Amino acid sequence: MAHLEVKPKSSSPWWLWLLITLIALALVFFLVKGCGSKNSTNGSDSTATSTDTTSSSAQPVAATEPDWNSVDFNSPKTSDPDITDSDIAVSGNDKYTIYSLGENILFGTDKNQLEGSAESKLKQIATSINKRFKGATIGVYGNTDSTGDAGHNKQLGADRANAVKDWLLKSGGIDAGKVSVHSLGETKPVASNATASGREQNRNVEIVAFPDSTGTK
Repeated sequence: MAHLEVKPKSSSPWWLWLLITLIALALVFFLVKGCGSKNSTNGSDSTATSTDTTSSSAQPVAATEPDWNSVDFNSPKTSDPDITDSDIAVSGNDKYTIYSLGENILFGTDKNQLEGSAESKLKQIATSINKRFKGATIGVYGNTDSTGDAGHNKQLGADRANAVKDWLLKSGGIDAGKVSVHSLGETKPVASNATASGREQNRNVEIVAFPDSTGTK
């Protein structure tokens, strides 16, 4: 009986396995590097977008809103060549200009509707504001004396300030988005309420112009 010798199957050379391993490692390396580069690019875009968003939101309206409570109504008197009416008092400083008109000039006693004679005076003020402070933020303040109920005085101050504001918007050429109303009532007198002349000074409407902080004229 013939004896058959079975030869074992020869294994692949070791160097062939080493070569395959090196090729696999190289492929993995290039794949990882490619993904890392793509993520880095996306990260840069995201950062740029975030920076742009921050830059565009860095100009909130509130940042330029005047401090309405900081106005000193006893500021030094100044002059304005456009204001020739002696009933209009002009005062202020380098931050704002105040145009003051007695309530008896603008309104009847305890009334909130403008008198016919008030128009020429408000027109002078509007002309000055449009010439000197184009784009300015305007605050209209209503003041009263301390006679009567404080709540009534505050409401009366608001009604009169709103009447002046409405005129400035409709007839004075002032931008509606630039004007706000502030009723002080009897809280900030410029003279003593103990005398008739003092009470008369305290009954007024004051138009305060804060120049445009951007420098736009």
